[in-house]
Order: sequence, then C-alpha cells, then structure tokens
Amino acid sequence: MERDASAAGTVAHATTAEDAPPGGMSLAAVALHVGDLPKSVTFYRALLGLRESDLGTPTAALLFNDDGFQLYLRAVGHRAPHPLGAIGVQCVVWSASDVHELRRCEEWLKAHRAYAQTMTSDDITWVEGRDPNHLPVMVTYPRPGLAVHHRILSRIYAL
Repeated sequence: MERDASAAGTVAHATTAEDAPPGGMSLAAVALHVGDLPKSVTFYRALLGLRESDLGTPTAALLFNDDGFQLYLRAVGHRAPHPLGAIGVQCVVWSASDVHELRRCEEWLKAHRAYAQTMTSDDITWVEGRDPNHLPVMVTYPRPGLAVHHRILSRIYAL
C-alpha cells in the first residue's frame, strides 16, 4: 500500500484489491423469512414505502426503493422458528429520510398495533415495532453519516 501526504493527514492508497480499505460499501439487500407473505408484503410496503417487483412467486416477493435497496421476503410458514439470541441477524434497522418520515413510521406502527417504543440516544431517534412475524423492526433518524453513535445502545442486548 502506498502512502500519500496531504493537508488532511496521511492517506492510504490501495495498490491491489486485497489492500483496499473498506469504504464506499452500503447494504444492497436483506432477505427475510416470513410466515405470511401477503401480510408481510403489505406491512413493509406501507411502513417503508417500498415497491413490489413483478418478479414475485407464490412463496417469495422482491420489494425495492428508489435507491436500489432490495428486500426479499420468502414464505417459510408460520411454524418456522426464529430463535432470538441465536447466531444470525436479529433485526434490521432502517433509516428515515427526515424527521417527518420517522414520525409517519411511528404513527403507522401505532395505528396498526405494531408499535413498541421510541427512544433517543446520541441525537439519534429510534422507533421500534414488530412486523407481522413478531420480528423487531426499527426505523431511525438521522441517517448514518449525519449522526454518529458514541456508545453501543443497550437495546441491542435485549434483541
């Protein structure tokens, strides 16, 4: 890796793919196993403003937004287990584009009896609810890059 001096300090330049520092990455897609596909499609479309692709099947759906993010929903039946506390993703946290969108999500969750709580830490507000499969769903504002956490939220230990 070559080093370059600049007014902002020392900057590293990757010379091979293996040397490349992480950066510029963003989450492209999430796949969720669900019990009731139509109910889950309706929930995520309404809460997050996602659109449904015409690529769906009787057991899977693809939702997406204008930024290209994709949410895959796959029906695995109501009896499929999801052990909270086990290895694997425990919840997905979404970010609202502005405080009005965050409040819309909060009110939508309340109106649909899916609301759990709202909390603020390090100037980041979290709205938490449960999806039709009783999985935690969280929406935050501001988006990453506009605010920084200064500590790990205690809430993650209760997931």
